[in-house]
Amino acid sequence: MSNYGKPRSAKGLATLCAKLADDKLAKDIVIIDLGSLEFSPTNYFVICTCESEAQIDAVVYNIERTIKNLGLLKPRIEGLDSKDWVLLDMFDVVIHIFLKDIRNYYKLEKLWGDGNFYELNESRELRKITDKNLLNVIKDKVFS
Repeated sequence: MSNYGKPRSAKGLATLCAKLADDKLAKDIVIIDLGSLEFSPTNYFVICTCESEAQIDAVVYNIERTIKNLGLLKPRIEGLDSKDWVLLDMFDVVIHIFLKDIRNYYKLEKLWGDGNFYELNESRELRKITDKNLLNVIKDKVFS
């Protein structure tokens, strides 16, 4: 059973998913709050990078298992066949799990740059990325 409690909001669910990805050593985890954008497909994106297909499997399984154990609706999952970009859709939160080259190619952070960006700090708490640091974060996480 998970050490995490059931989230009470979409932001809490996004944070939980970021922590679950971090548990499996996913890198460059970013949460984008899209709620203030007029035509956003969801409220939050969680984006992370994995170094192998096996790591992608581990992240997907960890999120899926924990969500089930918490009694939340099972996410729709796409991309497990190719395993270079796997998407877990939980309606209010969509998790994008990429291999590095694919994340760099699609640059979702740039595409959705009008959203509010967050990352986990060293204590694994959500920290807003300020506008002045956003470009550096995107360069470090996506274009490195």
